[in-house]
Amino acid sequence: MPALPTSSPSAALWCALLTALLLLVTPAWAASASTPAAASAPQAATTVCALACDTLDPSKAAQETFPVPNVTVNGRLLELHVDDVTGMAWASIDHGQVDDSVWLDRSWDGGSTWDGLLGKAWIPSAWTGTRTLMYNLYDPSNHRRAVLRACGDAQGVSCTQWAHLKVCAAVCDGSDAAGGDSRPVAPATLSGRTIALHTDSSGMAWATIASGKAGDEVWMDRSWDSGADWPDGSSMGRTSVPAGGTGTRTVKINTSDPLGRLYGGAVRACGRAVEGQNGSCTAWARPAVSRDAAAADALMYSYDPNTAYWPSSWWNSAVALATVIDYMRQTGDTRHAWIVDRTYQVDRVSFPAGARSSDPIEGDFISRSTDDSEWWALAWLDAYDLTHDSRYLDEAVTIANYVNGLWDTSTCGGGVWWDRERTYKNAVTNGLWVRITAELHNRISGDTLWLGRATTAWHWFTASGLINGSGLVNDGLTSGCANNAQTVWSYNQGLAIGAGVEIWRATGDASALATARRLADAAVASPALVSGGVLTESCDTATGGCDDNGKQFKGVFMRYLQDLDSVTGNAYGAFAATQADTVWNADRDSLNRLGERWAGGGTSSAPNVRDWRTQASALSALLAAG
Repeated sequence: MPALPTSSPSAALWCALLTALLLLVTPAWAASASTPAAASAPQAATTVCALACDTLDPSKAAQETFPVPNVTVNGRLLELHVDDVTGMAWASIDHGQVDDSVWLDRSWDGGSTWDGLLGKAWIPSAWTGTRTLMYNLYDPSNHRRAVLRACGDAQGVSCTQWAHLKVCAAVCDGSDAAGGDSRPVAPATLSGRTIALHTDSSGMAWATIASGKAGDEVWMDRSWDSGADWPDGSSMGRTSVPAGGTGTRTVKINTSDPLGRLYGGAVRACGRAVEGQNGSCTAWARPAVSRDAAAADALMYSYDPNTAYWPSSWWNSAVALATVIDYMRQTGDTRHAWIVDRTYQVDRVSFPAGARSSDPIEGDFISRSTDDSEWWALAWLDAYDLTHDSRYLDEAVTIANYVNGLWDTSTCGGGVWWDRERTYKNAVTNGLWVRITAELHNRISGDTLWLGRATTAWHWFTASGLINGSGLVNDGLTSGCANNAQTVWSYNQGLAIGAGVEIWRATGDASALATARRLADAAVASPALVSGGVLTESCDTATGGCDDNGKQFKGVFMRYLQDLDSVTGNAYGAFAATQADTVWNADRDSLNRLGERWAGGGTSSAPNVRDWRTQASALSALLAAG
């Protein structure tokens, strides 16, 4: 009889039935036979979700590779199949007999222990083969990397080798290609020995031990979760100082795994003296191939491929996505381009309150908070500029059509309401609106509709009173349509600058560009926004900090100051360079994480907070410096 076809409806039906049977009962003999004598017992498996969840049907695989040799056991062919596009694998057995079985083992510690019997399936009557469902090789949401192997019982148990034991990026673990030598952290010392961590320009790392004795050892640990643990990366490249020597080095290993969507892996160098059991390690570090790339990887560390956003802030995720797109457009490094389509596909549906935001998301990135919807429109306009895929431009139009319904002339003569309840007309909502409408005009051939809306909104904004006598943008308008004198936030100032620049592109109106320059000049000269030459939010205090919204404001300002700088002959280049140099040199830890206070500082009671929001904000500062 023919082997079970991997993509037929019959195959899917049989696998579903067999999986259901497996959930009801796993024979004791099967569990016993699946454990090689010298190995640890299988661990309880938990479902892993990345681009898809465990138990995806192989008919949905995007590709099929065979990373390890097949195994023949008593005439049966045992194969491991890997789809590197989705990061999933499945196992098959062919040329078999009824009741022969096949399954996957998955290990999170390089093969020392494993979740066994994953997807176990038996060859049914009248067939000669079967296969498992697909399981994930990676768990980027929880910063874990697995290895998988195919196992089968054909009157004797056998397994393939573990797949993807080595991490391969530009090159694979163990390569010794030249690429420079940096030391990202201070060396460790031990009984006169010096143990150092080295990184190169490709993001690989190695360790050395010097001033030692024959028999001293040096190795590296690699962690995918910032050094919290390192089960699959312990004692990598361990080597000993040879007879007559005083030092040695390890091979090089990678610090990112693009196949697994694991960015920002951390490494440390460790060593042990030949006498005694003492050892010492450096601090954990990530390489910094370039400032921009290092910051982008640290930002991507927090992106969740399963939920396709940065948990757990909705509008902040839109800005973070736009920042990663800015990074890709400006540097040409498109390693992270997959998140554009992933975010679009997963998050354009509706979500109940609490799933993505405190508000329900109603589909097409729209919610009752007008500015939240607008941030997503700008992100999709950025995505269109990166990919030229019309889906993203259409999405921006869909959002903008919704926002246009909240433009109202009966209160304050114009302006878009901040929320559906029409409670407030403020700077952020209307600065975003001008920028969106002008960008739409500049990207839609033959448009007049969005141009009219853009110019109307710009004229209203500049005459509304939102801009005070010092050239600074206050938060909003009172119920009586006067400037409410509330906080001057950097992102409101930045959006107003960006609005003026885009209106100038749309119309050629020199006065719009002049207004943008006036707003920028006022900002960089104002103690309300700049302290000691460094952009400083009013909430960046020594005794407190910004909320999750405020953490990202300064990056918005720098994004649009960069836009103005690009059309004014580098008029703000020196200011941008100061921000980038300061945030990189005064506010970076060994994992390339960048904080809220760009000038650094902090106390035990009010530390300088670092999270993905502050990371996205600081990345915009680095990009603005070119």
